[in-house]
Amino acid sequence: MSSLSNKRILLGITGGIAAYKSAELTRLFVKAGAEVRVAMTEAATEFITALTMQALSGNRVQLDLLDPEAEAAMGHIELARWADLVLIAPATADFLAKMAHAQADDILSTLVLAASVPIAVAPAMNQAMWADAGTQANLEILRQRKYHVFGPADGDQACGDVGPGRMMEPAQLLESCADMFESGLLAGQKIVITGGPTREALDPVRYISNHSSGKMAYALATEAVAAGASVVLISGPVNLQTPAGVTRIDVVTAQEMLDATLANVIDADVFIGVAAVVDYRPQQVATDKIKKSSDTMQLKLVKNPDIITAVADLENRPLVVGFAAETSNITENGREKLLKKKLDLLFANNAADTFNSDSICVTAISTDTETELPAGNKHVVARNMLQLIADRLVKNEKT
Repeated sequence: MSSLSNKRILLGITGGIAAYKSAELTRLFVKAGAEVRVAMTEAATEFITALTMQALSGNRVQLDLLDPEAEAAMGHIELARWADLVLIAPATADFLAKMAHAQADDILSTLVLAASVPIAVAPAMNQAMWADAGTQANLEILRQRKYHVFGPADGDQACGDVGPGRMMEPAQLLESCADMFESGLLAGQKIVITGGPTREALDPVRYISNHSSGKMAYALATEAVAAGASVVLISGPVNLQTPAGVTRIDVVTAQEMLDATLANVIDADVFIGVAAVVDYRPQQVATDKIKKSSDTMQLKLVKNPDIITAVADLENRPLVVGFAAETSNITENGREKLLKKKLDLLFANNAADTFNSDSICVTAISTDTETELPAGNKHVVARNMLQLIADRLVKNEKT
């Protein structure tokens, strides 16, 4: 599977003749399985239209700093949180200078400052502009800030000059971007993940459940496969597509999820319990629809099995990772759950900010550490989570 599959690429286009190559680059990204969104400077629209980029990417092109359709009219913040990678191609000498000096006066320069994900630039300019001491000084600043510089290539230029300054070809840029995701972090590891809600029937038409969307579990499954792992995703009822390369097992109730987990975790290296399992179920399920007969109704509930505890209690247990979606005292309640359930690692978050959201902010808790991960898109945060899990696997091997 392509390392760009399911990745979120924010393509920034600035005002240079090489902007025409951005159309082919977008097509290649989409073909490789990436989702692409485009932000353009005003000057870029003089070389290629927003309509062209929208047609190729399948998403609305961002042109304005203040976007009335975005949450709080802050489209640059939403884009910065959405992306896995920001690529500026072409990056003109003018825009490189703006980046080096942290100017932020349009949609693209602003989201660059707001992004916490890798940022790459593909310079494109006249050979004399490329050789200028000012341009080289700006590039050195960007390199010191850990920005990635792809190219430029050497050859014929639109102005008639010959030399360095051509933007790299789209296929080369695609390969350079793909290399940034080639981690192999979890190569050879089997990971079992539970995700989504469970449902417990009251009668043939009603059930008890919760608001879990399953997005965090599916992001973890996607990124774990990209990191080389073999992934089994045991999923409650959700409206999400199965990530490429993932073995998905659909369940409904907590007992079904437990049975599927125990059947698949025997030879697993890691178990990640992300599912929002319903804690209690009706003691009896009515065979017919319960009729409304009075102003009040009493239900007798019994406790559901605790899936993550069952895995943690296994004699030959995998690395056990839990989640705690809390509404108050998030870190304290998370640590209590970690110790009570004998987990190796736990990610605690605010439930009110997480359900059905594409972004998340979590604190990673172990017996001796607490680490707040940078808030961001769930796929970006998932990669940070998997890095901590991989570190823990290495640590366990050495002990």
